[in-house]
Amino acid sequence: MTKAIHSPIATNVDIINARVPGYKGLQMLLVNHEGMIEQILPMSTVFKRVPAPDLQILDVAGDWISLGGVDLQINGALGLAFPDLTTADSHLLGEISQFLWNVGVDGFLPTIVTTSVDNIQRSLAVIADFLPSQKADAKILGVHLEGPFLNLQKRGAHPAEYLLPLTIEEVKRVLGDYAHVVKVITLAPELDVTGEVIPYLRSLGITVSLGHSQATATQAQRAFELGATMVTHAFNAMPPLHHREPGLLGAAIIHPDVMCGFIADGQHVSPIMLQILLRASKGLFLVSDALAPLGLPDGVYPWDSRQIEVKNGTARLPDGTLSGTTLPLLVGVQNLVKWGICDVETAILLATDAPRQALALPGITKSQAANLLRWHWDEGTTELTWQRLG
Repeated sequence: MTKAIHSPIATNVDIINARVPGYKGLQMLLVNHEGMIEQILPMSTVFKRVPAPDLQILDVAGDWISLGGVDLQINGALGLAFPDLTTADSHLLGEISQFLWNVGVDGFLPTIVTTSVDNIQRSLAVIADFLPSQKADAKILGVHLEGPFLNLQKRGAHPAEYLLPLTIEEVKRVLGDYAHVVKVITLAPELDVTGEVIPYLRSLGITVSLGHSQATATQAQRAFELGATMVTHAFNAMPPLHHREPGLLGAAIIHPDVMCGFIADGQHVSPIMLQILLRASKGLFLVSDALAPLGLPDGVYPWDSRQIEVKNGTARLPDGTLSGTTLPLLVGVQNLVKWGICDVETAILLATDAPRQALALPGITKSQAANLLRWHWDEGTTELTWQRLG
């Protein structure tokens, strides 16, 4: 159940009998003429709205109301990989933003995986030029650089020839004049022998995420002390949890200020391990990790100088290496509920509120644009569906 509308609810409307993730009991959401959330109040509140001839009442009968999703790790869509961006692709960024809006995403971080410095610089330049012209679709919130400062042993599908040593000098060379465009960078902390890189990146306002790493728990804890606050695709491209060496992920799970992204496609991580993760940590958020064929049918597609084969939404290299998915973010929400891993409220929060929290952005509250999703849980079919309200 999807319906896309390319602006906030542009009317004077009271949404009543709504479940709102993070709020207790049924709520009413008051949306003003400008399409902004004016109030979120319990249905039990005695509230007198100023009469208006155009006031509308929308009774959602206990359905969930949330903001749209925020995807902090998405590698491309509609056939375009973000590391391959050129000046001729600006219109495709607009089309991708519209597509993501249609699949329930309000904002995203185009993710540039390991490639040459020239390619990174070119892609950053194109995105920087596009940002001022964004329309009322899914908004680019900045760029996620996933590499090139990764551990060779945990590079996964990242090409080894483009990996770089983690030094301030190399970081400056990669960022060039576009540090202001980069919101998140994934790196392997054990490569920073001086301990200077993470504080430097934080001084630039860049969130540091640990990933594609062999870091021990001690090395990860040190990185968190230096300012790293995220982990990229938990379980993937890092040592597994072990009872004598908990590793990077173990250190992250117990840290109160660290949030871990994870993929819920059923391929990257076993649903059982996801259930363990959700029971162990409160600092989690969903990502899609979707690749360029997102929005296209299964098949064989180019991927840098290689090819990937997409089957049932899972992308692999010819040698079988898992390289990503082509499933939209909100499919992860539906999967978590379908697999019985968590309740509807928690699943929605993991794709809407938690990613915003990871970037220090507000969740659903007053004075926000009413770009809202309506979620319906059908107990008979045990199916969770959604549609856009605005």
